Amino acid sequence: MGLSQSQKDLVGGSVGGVAQVLVGQPFDIVKVRIQTAAPGTFASPLECASTLLKNEGPMGFYKGTLTPLLGIGACVSIQFGALEWSKRFFSERNGGKELGLPELYASGAIGGLANTVVAGPVEHIRIRLQTQPANAKLYSGPLDCAAQLIKSNGLPGLFKGQVPTMFRDGIGYGCYFAAYEWLVQRHIRENGGSRADISPLYAVGYGAAAGYFLWGSIYPIDVVKSKLQTDALNPSQRKYRGMLDCFAQTWRAQGWRGFTGGLTPTLVRSPFANGATFVAFEMAMRAMGGPGGAPDIPVPDAIV
Repeated sequence: MGLSQSQKDLVGGSVGGVAQVLVGQPFDIVKVRIQTAAPGTFASPLECASTLLKNEGPMGFYKGTLTPLLGIGACVSIQFGALEWSKRFFSERNGGKELGLPELYASGAIGGLANTVVAGPVEHIRIRLQTQPANAKLYSGPLDCAAQLIKSNGLPGLFKGQVPTMFRDGIGYGCYFAAYEWLVQRHIRENGGSRADISPLYAVGYGAAAGYFLWGSIYPIDVVKSKLQTDALNPSQRKYRGMLDCFAQTWRAQGWRGFTGGLTPTLVRSPFANGATFVAFEMAMRAMGGPGGAPDIPVPDAIV
């Protein structure tokens, strides 16, 4: 028995997510290292990348990769399920008419919030692995990291930084879906045709642009989340009491610049990650006998 269209969408989305992680991981680890380092540690993203390469070798750029690879399927499934449920809910309320941007924003936000159930602990583990020193290995892998987090702080230890993660994903994915849909609707109004007629090149471009909207709307929150998730596990040794305290301390120490560390590799990463996601999604869908052409809404530049 063949796969249903929903199952094909989930498989295609998961394949796209894996490609996104593999292409985007080197940029992401540079972003996280800059976000969590003491002010003045790196003069530029290039210096951070050069230091990482020198001290940890090429595979240093893929530290913590296994965690998002294992979690991407669950994240995509939850996000797609919540997104589609929300779109149906709003469609029923407005009599089946095409959803407007506010409804698309709300649907994306709901999908993003639902996604954090898995994305929060997955990203916490990944960041712990990405920032552990090469000469003082603290964790042998994702499972060992999870076990140590639970041992030191119980199950809530896995969800450290969950509040900013929820703010980030709710706001960010709302902006992503609304921006992508606005660009697609504008393209159709100006060029005619339907979604299926939009070339893959335009779809990749719109996905990349929507990714910039995503990161532009939530980057300071992402910085705070990274700082909280690399803070000491022992409550008596923690630097920050919570999200608001982290915001306040970062502002006092560095001003607005404290919320932009690692932004450059993030913006450079976005078109490459979205391009890889789209190509992998298309190849997977065609291999399963699915329809070609641009997907209604491609898998976004995943935060996980």
